[in-house]
Amino acid sequence: MSSAPADGPGVYRAPMRSRRDDVDPWAAVERALDLGLCGMGAVTDERSARRRDRFATVPDGAVVWTRDPDGRYVRGLLSGPLRDDRSAAAVEADLVHVRPCRWSQPVEEHRVPPAVVATYARGGRSFQRIRAL
Repeated sequence: MSSAPADGPGVYRAPMRSRRDDVDPWAAVERALDLGLCGMGAVTDERSARRRDRFATVPDGAVVWTRDPDGRYVRGLLSGPLRDDRSAAAVEADLVHVRPCRWSQPVEEHRVPPAVVATYARGGRSFQRIRAL
């Protein structure tokens, strides 16, 4: 377990959509929610290796937010170390670097912290810390 920063383990955006255009954009999210995982796609270059390494160092207990295919927000808690999943289904969904995550039930946008909504409104596919809560 990683040591948490002074301000706690943090809150993160975890879109989990593949960076590959040939992958169903919701496949990884659905797989992650079904299996209790949070993760990202395959490392393809130095930048993606750094993203994976940063994800690995996020402390257990950190809050992660994703969106389901219906546009609802889902809150999770990271609960274990990074591992590689090279199963055919993981590769197909491009969700191969994963950590255990305890997901709650989806919630409507008006029940989500405004900083989380603002982070998703900017778009993007990167796992990132949300600082202004």
